[in-house]
Amino acid sequence: MNMKKFLLLTMVFSLFGCAEMQQVMNQFPQTDGTGFLDISGGLKEALNNGISKQVTKLTATDGFYKNEAVKILLPEELRKVDAGLRSIGLSSLADEGLKVLNRAAEDAVKEATPIFVDAVTSMSFADARGILMGNESAATSYLQNSTSTALYGKFNPVIKNSFTKVGADKVWTNIITKYNSIPLVNKVNPDLTDYVTNQAMNGVFKMVAVEEKNIRTSLSSRTSVLLQRVFAMQDKKM
Repeated sequence: MNMKKFLLLTMVFSLFGCAEMQQVMNQFPQTDGTGFLDISGGLKEALNNGISKQVTKLTATDGFYKNEAVKILLPEELRKVDAGLRSIGLSSLADEGLKVLNRAAEDAVKEATPIFVDAVTSMSFADARGILMGNESAATSYLQNSTSTALYGKFNPVIKNSFTKVGADKVWTNIITKYNSIPLVNKVNPDLTDYVTNQAMNGVFKMVAVEEKNIRTSLSSRTSVLLQRVFAMQDKKM
């Protein structure tokens, strides 16, 4: 197997592990020539599977809400809303407001899994060498930079629908109405759909980064001869 093909395989291994990739490798010849195109398609399929598994962690109940790494907190504009509600004895409503933002993200990521998969399928592997020899989040950064704009355009309406589905729109209409009725406060009208869209996307990329860092830094995570050999190259530059 030549160096170019070797590096392409490496990038996907670095992101998502070797189980899916091993299945692909068993199906296609390890030789130069036309087999390369077949293997390239197999790599994208494996990458699809990896993304699906990563976002699954976020789609469970409390996948965002009880995961401190990705939990969606209130934007700065709404922290005064939270404090205002608590000051007039509405702490339970403030707590519910935060929870439903995370529930919307959990629901939306579940529905949006095919969106992430489609976006990743079209990415190029031309930067494989730089990713392999880059920092511990080089592959995740490449994925984020390559897909974020397109993902936002597709993901935003999914978040909006999820707000309705989990009742977040009603909760926050009630919260904003009550807050704006407090004497002397500056009224607010936040775009929560935009905010949660960005936060949910950030959560997905953070989970991918965790997987990448683990395979780059933990020898025990290199569970195949190929992984051990490939990342020995990375280790030498450190």
